[in-house]
Amino acid sequence: MSFLTAEWRKLAIANYAIDKSILSAYLPVGTELDLWNDTCYVSLIGFLFKNTKLLGFSIPFHANFEEVNLRFYVKRKEGDTWKRGVVFIKEIVPKFALSVVANTIYNENYETMPMAHSWTETEDDRTVEYRWRCKNEWQSFRVHTNKGLSEIVAGSETEFITEHYWGYARYSDKKTNEYEVRHPKWAQYKVNSYHIAVDFGLTYGENFRFLNKEQPVSVMLAEGSDISVEGKSVIYKED
Repeated sequence: MSFLTAEWRKLAIANYAIDKSILSAYLPVGTELDLWNDTCYVSLIGFLFKNTKLLGFSIPFHANFEEVNLRFYVKRKEGDTWKRGVVFIKEIVPKFALSVVANTIYNENYETMPMAHSWTETEDDRTVEYRWRCKNEWQSFRVHTNKGLSEIVAGSETEFITEHYWGYARYSDKKTNEYEVRHPKWAQYKVNSYHIAVDFGLTYGENFRFLNKEQPVSVMLAEGSDISVEGKSVIYKED
């Protein structure tokens, strides 16, 4: 049985180019950075969890909620196969119990903050916004898109960003937690404009404050789908 099942919907994604050396302290044992056209990315992502179940059970008042995270991309060689995954700098959710479970079981970097979202649409377009309050300062990420969905093209930057199916969490200098995230290929909306009002230093720490002055290389909105998070396995550093 899957550890967690849910829907992930309306994933707003802003991708920033970053110096690889900044991420070295966050890189889990057994993984290496996964680059897009020789560029190292971190992504700010906001989305909605819906119909969430833990080990097949719905938890009262924890079925539907927002998440905003900052993540980067890694890969791990297993036999002749590359596993492509993500590492989270921080994941923000509005429910304390969610942070406790994820941090305890997977050693993730969840933090609980007040959050809100809004989805609006007209006949022709839609607006998706995610907001969170960090140390009494509200942060926001908003995208304005066409209403119609389109296929994510094979080999595209959007495919690279959305099709990393493994999660890696640094446990120590000698140990990494690994878990699989299963979902079908997603579709996307064409982004027409966006607005990011985020203090990255306040939210994610001094190593990422420089992003306050950077413009994202690209901004995306993926529709999402049903997903499942599978049980973890442990990777140990080879002596």
